[in-house]
Amino acid sequence: MPISMAEKRVLDILGELEIPFIRHEHPPVATVEEAEKHWTDLKSTHCKNLFLRNKKGNRHFLVIAPVSKAVDLRRLNRALGQDRLSFGSPERLRRFLGVEPGSVSPFGLINDPQREVQVILDTEIRQSESLGFHPNTNTATLEISRWDFERFLDWSGHKARYLTLDPPPLEY
Repeated sequence: MPISMAEKRVLDILGELEIPFIRHEHPPVATVEEAEKHWTDLKSTHCKNLFLRNKKGNRHFLVIAPVSKAVDLRRLNRALGQDRLSFGSPERLRRFLGVEPGSVSPFGLINDPQREVQVILDTEIRQSESLGFHPNTNTATLEISRWDFERFLDWSGHKARYLTLDPPPLEY
């Protein structure tokens, strides 16, 4: 399968930054459930990436968490001091991260030079040695070390904020 221009740009930037990665090609996948079928050989923490906006549409967030985590949007609203968070439309996704639905990735931050998207990472990511993300296309997954991922974020100019994203335990 040929490499798309969007992916080539990601690979070129990782090359410039001397960030090593392992590339895994797979059929197009639009959801975590579909992707998990192709992740059996990946040793990294598989991540989900949620592109969110506030009610006014003037703040945008890229929320990154292990796929095993449930993200409580109400709790996240409070932690971020926002009004109602919801998923960004495909148009907003293209405008702010330059990707299509199903391809949301932190590598989309290369398309946000104005740093309008705030990055929120689940605290569990700090315990991961390597992470898996789409390279701005849903036909491949890249595994990179957490340290190199943080170097990429530094390069992009996006300051990440770590939060505990899973919901609190139920009280009886």
